[in-house]
Amino acid sequence: MANGREVPSTLEWRVHAADGTVEILVQESGTRRRLFRRIHGLVVAFLIKLWTFFIKAWNIGVNDPRKFIHCLKVGTALSLVSLFYYMRTLYQGVGGNAMWAVMTVVVVFEYSIGATLYKCVNRATGTLLAGSLGFGVHWIAIQCGENIQPIILEISVFLLAAAATFSRFIPTVKARFDYGAMVFILTFCLVSISGYRVDQLFGMAHHRLLTVALGASICIITSMLVCPIWAGQELHTLINRNLEKLSESLDGCVTDFFADKDVINVSNGYPNKMNQAYKCVLNSKGSEESMANFARWEPAHGDFKFRHPWKQYLKVGAAIRSCAYCIETLNGCINSDIRAPETLKKHLKDMCVKLSSYSSNVIKELAIIMKTMTKSPSIHISIGQMNVAVHELQDALKNVPNQVVVQILQASNDGMKGETTNTRPLLEILPLATVASLLVELAARIEVIVKEVDQLADQAEFSLASNSRSKASQPIA
Repeated sequence: MANGREVPSTLEWRVHAADGTVEILVQESGTRRRLFRRIHGLVVAFLIKLWTFFIKAWNIGVNDPRKFIHCLKVGTALSLVSLFYYMRTLYQGVGGNAMWAVMTVVVVFEYSIGATLYKCVNRATGTLLAGSLGFGVHWIAIQCGENIQPIILEISVFLLAAAATFSRFIPTVKARFDYGAMVFILTFCLVSISGYRVDQLFGMAHHRLLTVALGASICIITSMLVCPIWAGQELHTLINRNLEKLSESLDGCVTDFFADKDVINVSNGYPNKMNQAYKCVLNSKGSEESMANFARWEPAHGDFKFRHPWKQYLKVGAAIRSCAYCIETLNGCINSDIRAPETLKKHLKDMCVKLSSYSSNVIKELAIIMKTMTKSPSIHISIGQMNVAVHELQDALKNVPNQVVVQILQASNDGMKGETTNTRPLLEILPLATVASLLVELAARIEVIVKEVDQLADQAEFSLASNSRSKASQPIA
């Protein structure tokens, strides 16, 4: 209170107009400004995340345009099947169950032809079998009387649903007919339960089967005619790509291990991407099994004949992963903080690099065999060179020159002054000994891959490579 007037608690801005009037500008409250800024920040953050998501989605489609094409194929199939719902003449042909055709397209249209055929055949078979059994059980229940009918239907639902569910635990059934068993349970429950209140049960089952066949046919035709993607071809390409990655990782790991300290790339602290390529091989088991399962449902196409030995691809993939585990351990030796004596590294460097080179050549030759689907007469020469390199490395490990041993012991004694333990020399030698033993073991596992690829070539009847191709693909040591 000053001079009898109340002092305002906040500052006021007054504007004096020419006519003598005074306008008071109300200051915007701080709470309102903070709320506005917070909302503005949330909106901007949401837009940034939305734009980032759009960029990632766009890059996925650019890296593999077939994914864009698959989306268009699904849209085309749904547009075609929806005509049976929009056009009166087609709608009258399938009755009020036209929506089942649309649902069939949604649930069975997959990325590859094999996966689409797998779901289509399973859905059609499960629907036909469940519809037939449901109609039969319904007829038997009617003959037993109105009072006994619901009891028979309940018992049939319990027994068949339990049996079908148990069949999904059987490995052979789960691999090929898991989806069909699920469709069987669903269809049988719909037919048997709803049939208790429906008079035209046969007509309902007939229209259901017709619409399922209609939707499945549209999926198969669209999948095969518009940019077909074969699961068998995808599996074949995956095995070939894994062999190439295995060769890259092997070359990179051994080169980095024996490289000079000043030459090793340690920029930004990130590992060499080429050395990490084997990780994709270790994570490919699930993809290989699913592709092999879907490939069995596909008809003959391209170079893949009827009853192509898709199971053999799984054995080849398992042998490749076995080598990848060796390379993973080899990569761990590179990143170890313990450094082997330089004198011993120089003694074994030539033999290790030579063995690694020959082993990599064998893997590259196997990749060419898989890619061209031809038998290579030069593969046995490469294997012979690899085995000779193995014996040379083993002899080098057994016959370490005395000068090298003396230099190692002298260097160890110089670095152990004041220490009471003798474990350090052994720890320094272990990484190099591990690398040498892993290279020998890797050569043995590569021979397993050669054996599995030879069996695949015999079963799939690969043709013999021409002399020009075999000379061009001859590995250079």
